[in-house]
Amino acid sequence: MSALETERLRLRPWRSTDAAFHRRLWAERDPRVPLHRRLSADGHPTVSDLEEWARGYDQTPAPGLLVVERRDTGAAIGYCGLVANGVGAPDEPELAYEFLQASWNHGYATEASGAVIDAAREHGYRHLASTVRDWNTASLRVLGKLGFVDTGQRERDREHGDSVLLRKVL
Repeated sequence: MSALETERLRLRPWRSTDAAFHRRLWAERDPRVPLHRRLSADGHPTVSDLEEWARGYDQTPAPGLLVVERRDTGAAIGYCGLVANGVGAPDEPELAYEFLQASWNHGYATEASGAVIDAAREHGYRHLASTVRDWNTASLRVLGKLGFVDTGQRERDREHGDSVLLRKVL
């Protein structure tokens, strides 16, 4: 797959050389994120684990998850794309994104997601889903700007915060 580009960003497929950057994302995750999505006490995933993940990553559903780079510097600042994790129907992938904390509050998540939404339309998807923890107000704001609507469906989780299901018609 070729890269997606916006005015400020380039979204491209993962490379094994992205492993150290990817591990930084894992290290910065909020402590309310479930344990299986954070670095373990013994340091997993390691850079080596994430290199292996990148080598075998299947960009399904298309365009998959893409590394987000700033066009002016080439620095990787996050990822954004589509995943299939059982939330929506097979023809309703989930929009997912995560950015390094230093890049928050610059509109990058909204900009990158807009490019992914355009690509999703080109791939023929008619709907997208997204799930966000109820405490993640910044992501809820981004999804609102992008036209996602709260479905009212919640997956209750006292320990990590309820997961909110949002949907967008393309």
